[in-house]
Amino acid sequence: MSTVPFNPLFRLSSQPWSALDGLGPIASEALARILSGDPAERVLDRTLRAHRELSRDGRQALKEAVFNVGLWRRRLAFLLGTGDASPPALLFALLHGLGGVPAPEAASWAGLEAPVPLRTGEPPSLALRASLPDWLADHLTQELGPEAEDFCAHLNVPGPITLRVNPARISREALAARLASEGVSTRPGSWSPLALQVEGPRPNLYGLASLREGLFEVQDEGSQLLGLLVEARPGETVLDLCAGAGGKTLQLGAAMADSGRLLAYDPDPERLDRLQQRASRAGLTRVHVLRTPPAPGLGADRVLADVPCSELGSLRRGPDLRFRLAPDVLSRFIPTQRDILARAADAVRPGGRVVYATCTVNRAENQDVVADFLRSRPDFRLAPPGAGWLPDACVQDGFLFVTPHRHGTDGFFAAVLERANAAG
Repeated sequence: MSTVPFNPLFRLSSQPWSALDGLGPIASEALARILSGDPAERVLDRTLRAHRELSRDGRQALKEAVFNVGLWRRRLAFLLGTGDASPPALLFALLHGLGGVPAPEAASWAGLEAPVPLRTGEPPSLALRASLPDWLADHLTQELGPEAEDFCAHLNVPGPITLRVNPARISREALAARLASEGVSTRPGSWSPLALQVEGPRPNLYGLASLREGLFEVQDEGSQLLGLLVEARPGETVLDLCAGAGGKTLQLGAAMADSGRLLAYDPDPERLDRLQQRASRAGLTRVHVLRTPPAPGLGADRVLADVPCSELGSLRRGPDLRFRLAPDVLSRFIPTQRDILARAADAVRPGGRVVYATCTVNRAENQDVVADFLRSRPDFRLAPPGAGWLPDACVQDGFLFVTPHRHGTDGFFAAVLERANAAG
């Protein structure tokens, strides 16, 4: 890890802020909706659709203004002190206080008649420095100790765009060459042998023929590691118990070489419909969608349980996600997680494997759920994750644990649980 502190504000100095000239009212209207609780992604999408005449720089500047005021709102309010905290004032504080734009220009582009005074110096608490609710900053400090500051800094920049090659169709090297021919530059991921990270400006991936041909999927590198931990093999029976729209299901199907039996269950039928469409695109014919939970005694060789959770590991994916959470999110999902893990255990055969996974940083949902399970099921043991292939840097106390500040991934936790053979 680098000894130089990561500065999440650095990227703000390189945005085309001058393109905001004349767009202050549009930005303020969007910000008012976000600050009142509307999802930022939806607000921005509607705003850009309503203003298709904007230049490329204008769209980029508006997006960065809206997202970053939504993200940095607590730090911006600190800079403004007890003064005006309206959307134009917050935008001025972003441009001048964090982005380094000279005060007269910042005021004009934000829609103010004149600059407003701002505090100087570092905010006194992690919650204010990283723009987090107090309870969340306290929780992350408790979980991560001296690493909390670095972790939170990395939550305040967008995550990379990471692709997962479909090895049933193409190699990673060949995919990189194909993407280059389509104008998309990539480099290999650091941890997953299936990963490519997109370099440069965000491309329109969904306009690429290579995606329509099923050569890759968009999937965070940490998420890819969860699928790899299952170590699914051709001919086996594998169950994805919380399949969602199927990103990891497709990964498992490719690992199985489209053989055996791959079962996917999710309580959301619309997600399962999308999974079937994506499986067809990826060339997978052995994916069986389950519309009801699998019965105990299924006898699966391997089960992936990527359970619903508080999702603290993926907060960088949305500028307002942290402000739409309440403290009870730290405990709300635990009964569901215990139930799903018990279902997974009942579905796997003796000698088989369960991978329990979350995308959060919360001992109560991670290590504690696993410990309670092992106490209640002595026929299971905790196995080393990814023995022989997973880098030691991705392992902590016998579990997979990856984070934005250590690995450049979203935050993920996983436990590999193996069931004893029937004879012992």
